[in-house]
Amino acid sequence: MRKSPHQYQPDLVMSDCNPFDSASPIPISSLSTMDFRAAQDSTPLQFIPDDLSLPQFFLDSKHPARPAPAPGAPWLIEDHTARPISFDELRLRTSSLANALSLKWNIVENDVVCVFSPNHVDYPVSIWAIHRLGAIVTPANPGYSADELLHQLHTTKTALLLVYADFLPTALAAAKLAGLAEDRIVVIASVTSPFNGKHETLSKLVAFGSSKEQNFVERKLRPGEAKTKVAFYSFSSGTTGKPKAVIIPHYSFTANILQMAAHYGITDPSVKKKHMNPGEVAVAILPFFHIYGLVVVLHYMLFAGLSLVVVPKFDFTKFLESIVRHRITHLCLVPPQIVLLCKHPAVKNYDLTHVKLCISGAAPLSGELMNNIRKVIPNAAIGQGYGMTETCTTVAILGGRQKMGVVGSAGQILPGTIARVIRPDGSLCKEGEQGELLVTGPSMALGYLNNEAATKESFVDGWVRTGDEVIIKNSEVFVVDRLKEIIKVKGFQVAPAELEGHLLLHPAVADVCVVGIQDEYSGEVPLAFIVLRGDAQKRVSTNPREGEKLKADLKKHVADAKIAYKRLAGGVVFIDAIPKNPSGKILRRVLRDKARQTQASQERAKL
Repeated sequence: MRKSPHQYQPDLVMSDCNPFDSASPIPISSLSTMDFRAAQDSTPLQFIPDDLSLPQFFLDSKHPARPAPAPGAPWLIEDHTARPISFDELRLRTSSLANALSLKWNIVENDVVCVFSPNHVDYPVSIWAIHRLGAIVTPANPGYSADELLHQLHTTKTALLLVYADFLPTALAAAKLAGLAEDRIVVIASVTSPFNGKHETLSKLVAFGSSKEQNFVERKLRPGEAKTKVAFYSFSSGTTGKPKAVIIPHYSFTANILQMAAHYGITDPSVKKKHMNPGEVAVAILPFFHIYGLVVVLHYMLFAGLSLVVVPKFDFTKFLESIVRHRITHLCLVPPQIVLLCKHPAVKNYDLTHVKLCISGAAPLSGELMNNIRKVIPNAAIGQGYGMTETCTTVAILGGRQKMGVVGSAGQILPGTIARVIRPDGSLCKEGEQGELLVTGPSMALGYLNNEAATKESFVDGWVRTGDEVIIKNSEVFVVDRLKEIIKVKGFQVAPAELEGHLLLHPAVADVCVVGIQDEYSGEVPLAFIVLRGDAQKRVSTNPREGEKLKADLKKHVADAKIAYKRLAGGVVFIDAIPKNPSGKILRRVLRDKARQTQASQERAKL
């Protein structure tokens, strides 16, 4: 195979044991009786192919767990035009784009291509074309600043950047800093206006690739190779600073699709009232760069035979219009969107009785919202899902035979996934006891790219440590608390250490601790406790106005450098000292409890 000058062999740091591998140090027979599995009435998990890439599994093969498509039903529907896009069109565009990437830039095995775009009908085409060449996809949040995108390009050694036209200035700035030539930037044209710049566009590349003889030979993976052949570097925030690249192989991705297919029994004749059927319509409002949108919405819903309405940007009233206009039956949402459905005055103007299923994920959904959303979509099955980038998404979700999820439950464990709940001393909890959740199964990621310390912390002997405290009962997972320091804002992860490191660059800041506080719409928002340097402290103590000006400046310091959901929406609090233990570790829970007590007092004062 030809080797691109931009090709590199990534220095993978990964967990080398998988309990579903015959060489695993955790044979299935030795698993504890206190391990938790799927409910007994779940459909058994069928075989997971270990020699297919994602597009080979998705576009080229048939699996017995996949239902027959509804005649004439499109795969994708472009929201603003209602343009239907068929399987044949998607498959042709995928091959054509792969050919163009091979011809123009010699993209080959293990090259990394970054997709910096909101949802678009060519987003899956881009993913599958990159995979056809044996290359790796790293999806990036289009809301990133240039510095945040630079971190992703640098970490993954990106060889080519596909960018939505509206975000080209950010991409150009980041690419320049990363040393990525401008001729290695491809523009995905905006849905609202054509692109007339100097860069290649994706549509022109598809046309070019289709006009030339195929320049690449798609490789057939060896048996078992899909378990280590990397498909994605998907970024996930951790407790130790900047987001980390999670290494996801093709097998893990395929496995989670098949696990969900078994969970919902989409080809099981014993499941009489299926939650999803070919020909129904799901909405793709959750971003494809996020693991929830990428696996559950984009790939699983298409695998189940649903048509997918692709929405590039969330605008609530337009979203309501789309649900009605396209007769959308399936909603995959996050809690802030559920809040709007429950409380926005515009909702009463729309008939949503045709909605059949609503799944909330990425952050906990309160029992109050569960009860309220029932009134808005009275004919829908409603529940939650739970997963992580490190588990290649779904660990638990609303059961295939449940009409309503159990209040407080994040869902039922998927077939093939095994869960443990452990006490602080490492011993196993029994059913109904609280402890940290560990999971294993065929969909686990391999570790973090070039980050051995973080990999060893989260990936332990084939198990993923979630950092969440849970109780499991009757295969239902109840998330009680978070052991990790991550803040969940609108379902996105925010690492306090990342914001703390940036705030310490401000000349007025001597020490800092960032915690999450509750927010009705966002779930949580970051709040910064800050110890000021002597001169700044003196100014603030003698002039309260100086304090307010400095707080505003500190918030701007973060807003200018970070994506919107990482901003200090919870505010800034000046404090004399950050509480720490004898070894210097921040006692974050002390300040988090203090913030919540203050917040509760303020709420009581409003009553």
